[in-house]
Amino acid sequence: MNHRSLRAIGALFALLSISMGSAQPMASAPPTIVTKRALDCEDLSGPDAAQALSALPAPRVVLLHGSMPIVNMESFAHFLIGMGYPEAALRDPQDGVLSRSSFGSSVELAGALAWHYERDGMRPMLIGHSQGGMLVIRALHELAGGFQDSIPVFDPGRGAALDRTTIRDPYTHQERPVVGVQVAFAAAIATGTLPRILLGQWSMIPLLRRIPDTTLEFTGFTIAWDPLAGNLGSAEPYAADGRAVVRNVLLPSTYSHIGAPITEHLAAQAATRAWIDTWRPDAAPGPEPDAANDDLRNLVLAADLWFSIRRHWCLEGQRRRAATS
Repeated sequence: MNHRSLRAIGALFALLSISMGSAQPMASAPPTIVTKRALDCEDLSGPDAAQALSALPAPRVVLLHGSMPIVNMESFAHFLIGMGYPEAALRDPQDGVLSRSSFGSSVELAGALAWHYERDGMRPMLIGHSQGGMLVIRALHELAGGFQDSIPVFDPGRGAALDRTTIRDPYTHQERPVVGVQVAFAAAIATGTLPRILLGQWSMIPLLRRIPDTTLEFTGFTIAWDPLAGNLGSAEPYAADGRAVVRNVLLPSTYSHIGAPITEHLAAQAATRAWIDTWRPDAAPGPEPDAANDDLRNLVLAADLWFSIRRHWCLEGQRRRAATS
């Protein structure tokens, strides 16, 4: 064998050794499609989780203000937007408002929730302040068939009921009635029994603290010694009629019944935003930010609601993405 052949064979062996050496770390490298990795919806704090959530579709969130909207739910909507929730999922499809009246029809609201589920493939969320909380609970009972056997689908973009009482389920692709549709999360803030008496809402008095299975999870917020809600100290707790997960949160008497939804400032302040981002209802909270530097109004209310909304955004968004991938 001549020298030229030997040099060629040596070069070939050198090339093979380089190729084999470079192949080993590539085989053990992590997958490159990081955005498709499932999120832990119970542990979402930190910038990495926020970035991953932003890539997920977001369920519709319907916000309902009280009977005297001196303060409506717009401030809370801007808090959610400031924390990263998509604004489009908060604005009303018809007129773009962020806060809706609590004097609307519970039948239309129930039909609209079914419309959103059929169109978006995600269970909506529903949050009401004062009388808005009453409408939240009434809509849940409407969906449970508590007032009538059938409910027409309601198109909120057109503001009109459709000529059908069924939807096509986005997961089973089977036709199903509006009655029985679930929301992912619902909450009532400072909703009392006394105003139901004063406003003649008699049918809701026995139902006001009973939560049917048409929501997966519900949180009821009560302000201690809230005369506008009619409770002295604390109020009768909310309880599940069936399998819904129901939590009761007693807020201190320093909270204002009218001013409870004022929360926009909490997302704008770095210290309160960071505190909210790491807050969990099942753990002892860390020291609150310095009240001398930051406005702490409604801090716990905002943190508790953001934890639940963020969690169900994760759950519903991942469920939808898995179904369409």
